[in-house]
Order: sequence, then C-alpha cells, then structure tokens
Amino acid sequence: MREETVWYSLGIDTSNYRTSMALTDNRGNIISNVRKLLEVPKGKRGLRQSEALFQHIINLQYISEEVLGNLNDDMRKNIVCVSASSRPRPVEGSYMPVFNGGVSLGKSLAAALGVAYYEFSHQEGHIEAIRHYSAFKDVDRFVSFHFSGGTTEAILVDTTMDPVNYEIVGGSKDIALGQLIDRVGVSLGMKFPCGEEMDTRACTYNGKMVELPKIKTDTGFFNLSGIETKCQQLVGKVDSDSLITSIFNSIVTVISDVTEEIGNEYDINDFIYAGGVSSSDYLRKHLNERCSRNICFGNKELSGDNAVGVALLGGNTYGHKAYQCNTVK
Repeated sequence: MREETVWYSLGIDTSNYRTSMALTDNRGNIISNVRKLLEVPKGKRGLRQSEALFQHIINLQYISEEVLGNLNDDMRKNIVCVSASSRPRPVEGSYMPVFNGGVSLGKSLAAALGVAYYEFSHQEGHIEAIRHYSAFKDVDRFVSFHFSGGTTEAILVDTTMDPVNYEIVGGSKDIALGQLIDRVGVSLGMKFPCGEEMDTRACTYNGKMVELPKIKTDTGFFNLSGIETKCQQLVGKVDSDSLITSIFNSIVTVISDVTEEIGNEYDINDFIYAGGVSSSDYLRKHLNERCSRNICFGNKELSGDNAVGVALLGGNTYGHKAYQCNTVK
C-alpha cells in the first residue's frame, strides 16, 4: 500500500487577546501552536483596536519565525494552504479591525508560497479546535457554547448543510462572561485578563460564599449586567475570594440552566464548551457534576484563543477540494 503523502496547513489568528499561529498536518496532528498574549497595562480592561493591531504586527514577526523557521525544506514545500481568522463571527457584517493583521500576513505568505488562502471566523476556529479532538468529531448536529472575553453565545451547528449552518440559540444579551470576570477582577486590583488568577482562587477557596442574585434565563438567553453591578457594589466590602468564588458558582449555575433549556428546546444532547472562559478548572469540575447532557470541554490549551482551529479548517477545505478534483471526471 502506498504511503499517504503528508501535507501541512498554516493558521493565523489575531484576536483581542492573543497573537497566534499554528501548523497542522492532514492527519490532524498539531505540529506547532504558538501563542502570545497582548500586553495590557495594569488597571485597564483591554486595548483599543489600533493598539491591539499594532501589537499583532510586532508579535507576528517573531511568531512566524518560531513556527516556520524550524521547518525542514520538505515540510516547507508541503504547506498547501494558509488560513486566517478575518472576523469575529460567521455572520454578515461581523468585523473587527484587529483581524486585519492576520489577514495581511496570511495573504502575503500564501502568495509567497504559491498556495491556497482561506478565511474563517474567529468563532469557527474556536469551535473546530475543540470539536476535532473530541468524541463529537463526527457528530452532525450539536451545540457549541463560545465563552470568551467578548462573546457568550450558544451556537447550534449543523454540519450536514453546505456551507455549515451556525444558528445562535442562546447566550448573553448584554456583556460576556469574560467581561463580567475581567471587570470585577480589575476592580479587585488584578491584571487584565483576570480569568486565570480568579479561577485559581475560586478553586482553592473553602469558605462561605456571598449571596448573589440568581441569573434569570429565558430559553437559553440571559443578562449579566445586573450581577456585575451587584459584584462591583460588593468590591471592598466582602472577602475577595468569597466574591470570586460566588461569581464562578453563579456562572456554573446559569450555564447548567441554559444547557438544559437549549437541550430540551432543540432536542440536542451533545454540547461543546469553547472559548477562554471554558478553560476554567472551576467550571469544568462543577459543570461535569451538574449537567446531565453529553458535554465536552476539550484540551485547556485549545480553549483559549489559538490558531489550531483555523489551521484545521483550512486543511479540511483544501482536502475537500483536492478530493473533488481527484474524483470528478
């Protein structure tokens, strides 16, 4: 039997939080996954788009060298496509200037290498990075939650449709879970982004929690501005670790509630949790205890912003088109 030729797909993602580049092969193996957090001054709750884009331009120089500089000639010659995340979500009108950094480099690299260039949304990359390595890889219809600093959505994904159909069926109607965590964290004196530090403190706290108002849900949707206001009022008045743990407990409760609601409404039993917030050890432990559905968190390193999903999507697209070329007479 002739040995399968190995080829490679390069992915780039330039989000509001990280500069990322990844290389995967046609078997789904991750050859390289390099990520660099954007620098946010202490006390600030994020960066302007122009500030983030400037940092991406600087970071991409060094990340490109780290990913591509160590490849041998055969591997470099077998890069068949370059892909970049060009917008936040796979819907018309979705746009953020910050993604232009990855798009610009992606097009330039593809032209220099003489290979195909593809674009996907940041959200699609998040979902694929978890799905590809999960038990849901071959599931046709599932719900993926995308929990991050700027997005809290439940997306019903139907892969039987061409193109794949993404329908928002739940999530926050105002601020995102990541914004709730970071805003309170910055008020507590932490450096942005605050999720990892707050998660560690929630996991190690064994004391009494603060009573917070329950987050009300409506068939998968909810609001978070009310609980943020209450938490900000409590900063400096209650124990910080108690407040942090109470926030995470409230998040577990609302996610568990909307998972059940969406499962019942759309007759879905398979749920993926993607995005940076889903890397939380506290959420993983307690949601696995409370949810009755088939849920999947995936690798923690692939939950936060990365370019692995974009590289996989590019490889899938190239492989599908190559298959069509080889089979159509």
